[in-house]
Amino acid sequence: MFDIKSIVRPNILSLEPYRCARDDFKVGILLDANENTHGPALTTISESESQLELNRYPDPHQLELKKQIVQFRNSTPNIHLSGNEGIYPGNLCLGVGSDESIDLLLRCVCIPGKDKMLICPPTYGMYSICATVNDVEIVKVPLLYPGFQIDVPGILSTITQDPLIKLIYLTSPGNPTGKLLNVDDIIQLLTQAQSKWNGLIVVDEAYIDFTESPNSQHSQSMSTLVNQYPNLVVCQTLSKAFGLAGIRLGITYSNETLASYLNAMKYPYNISSLTSDIAIRATGSETGLKVMNDYVSRINKQRDWLLNQLTNLKYIGRNIGGLDSNFLLIEVLDKQGKPSNEVAYKVYNKLAVDNSVVVRFRGNELNCFGCLRISVGTEAENVTLVQKFKQVLEQVNE
Repeated sequence: MFDIKSIVRPNILSLEPYRCARDDFKVGILLDANENTHGPALTTISESESQLELNRYPDPHQLELKKQIVQFRNSTPNIHLSGNEGIYPGNLCLGVGSDESIDLLLRCVCIPGKDKMLICPPTYGMYSICATVNDVEIVKVPLLYPGFQIDVPGILSTITQDPLIKLIYLTSPGNPTGKLLNVDDIIQLLTQAQSKWNGLIVVDEAYIDFTESPNSQHSQSMSTLVNQYPNLVVCQTLSKAFGLAGIRLGITYSNETLASYLNAMKYPYNISSLTSDIAIRATGSETGLKVMNDYVSRINKQRDWLLNQLTNLKYIGRNIGGLDSNFLLIEVLDKQGKPSNEVAYKVYNKLAVDNSVVVRFRGNELNCFGCLRISVGTEAENVTLVQKFKQVLEQVNE
């Protein structure tokens, strides 16, 4: 039943991509794009900045960067991959962070005021914001609690009863849950949905590189499976494990047909030369990948230390989420030993205002009552956090 061309909006199917000045010629005396040929308006410029030719429009296709991302992901294949085909540059569309990818998919397949998308709360808030902006109704099938895994029968029942649902957004590892979704469950959903529902299942893997695989020879990422499952889309970012939130680079992996539509829709020069240069250095060299893996290892060790320290404090309950991301989801307790939104919010506010330690209050999210989401900092930051946390807890509950 699944047919990508029947779910893409008709206006997108007929869209002619914008022809960029750099599509045809990239070298020579370039007088075709109305660029300032004198160079960037900077009094001083470094050698590396000069080499980037910042007065010129960036590469609209970013093929070199795509090749390096593909090589990186294919180097540790998923155990669910049948054969060795993996992914290709043609499977990728690059965006300004994952948020552009989320929005782009909505605009590609959902007709405003008619179609719907499904989310599984608690989950990332931008899905709902993008849906509202695009006038797309939101349908919810909550994650199973405890455990924060997807309700496969519930999702299948919902989408088969409502063909206007065109997208399912899943977050793995979850935010704010920090829990990796069971890949077997997602594959079951992909397989069964394909025969009875015409839509896309989007897996947002912003935190995937913090996940420690039981078998180090295999990746937990589903990005290499998009050619095997045409109804699968995977989103990633360089903001988290690569520590590059400031360059705003998101990656969408999909079957090549869908990727061609997404690339036709995106703004032609959405990835700047500065962003591309840093991303190539981070993903394309052994040095960059080694640094990323080293940081991830340190963060994961600090996460375990922080969990132990916090859960041994008075007035702290469980870590109700998983250990698959660079944060914890911790219960804050009242004097009676029960999770409390009131106490959690007071702790959050007092930490920030009086102690300059900022965490995130998540108590209003489904099944996260009384919880704070705490990012794992450096060793010194984590020591300070624990000290301040203990003081504030005692002050609030005294």
